[in-house]
Amino acid sequence: MRSKSQSLLLRQIGLHAVLTPLAIIWLFPLWMMFVFSTMSDFGIFSPDIVLWPSTNFVENFRNLQADTDFIQAMFISIGVATIYTFLSVLLTSMAGWALARYRFVGRSVVIGIILGTITLPFAVVVIPQFIMVAREFKLANTWIALIVPPLFNSLGVLFMRQAFSMMPGELFDAARVEGVKEWQIFLRIALPLARPTMAALAIILFLHSWNNYLWPLLINSKPGMMTAPVALGTLIGLTKVSWGGIMAGAMMLTAPILVIFVFLQRHFIAGIAAGAVK
Repeated sequence: MRSKSQSLLLRQIGLHAVLTPLAIIWLFPLWMMFVFSTMSDFGIFSPDIVLWPSTNFVENFRNLQADTDFIQAMFISIGVATIYTFLSVLLTSMAGWALARYRFVGRSVVIGIILGTITLPFAVVVIPQFIMVAREFKLANTWIALIVPPLFNSLGVLFMRQAFSMMPGELFDAARVEGVKEWQIFLRIALPLARPTMAALAIILFLHSWNNYLWPLLINSKPGMMTAPVALGTLIGLTKVSWGGIMAGAMMLTAPILVIFVFLQRHFIAGIAAGAVK
């Protein structure tokens, strides 16, 4: 027993010895982003190596707010990401449930098409999507244009399909025998069982919407409809770049995601692990 405990201790020490430097390497850019957000533009490009925060964060944020109304852009990003995540998780769960539990003609074709859409880069569909939304539907500079077009997520559908496929079919058959309706089986039985997978998918979709830059840049031209990443992009001009403001804004964009992940990392890891088991 003592030899086993010693061997386990040595493995843990070796694992920490390998992972600690890797963690430091991963966290170092985040730390430097925070340091740069507290420095002036001159200090950022100073030849001296500075590893500790300065005192210019408030001034950088004031300049950022004056140039972009960044607080309003943050609220727009929060609203868009929250609504998009909720609706997308709901739609992908419904599609995943149908593909996992119902048998219908063309089911394999539908799954194949969904798999095929994953291989398409966004640049292939962005121009037709922009023409359809902006010219045909006249929805440019609206919340609908920001939220609705990217709602259907192929990866999310396959993710939820895998989660529902792993659940015992006898459970749902027993509910049907008891007279439970299909929508009640989905809402009251299937979704609670898929909660870890849904939490992991929600984090992925929220992060995708939060960092989305190209589509909000194309579909919205009004300053009052800018999301936070687009607002940061406006600080890069032809003759002037506000690097201090960009670093302060990037820090404010990164901090909420880190907090969300820290609090939900257990659900995220459990959902990813559940989706990987067949």
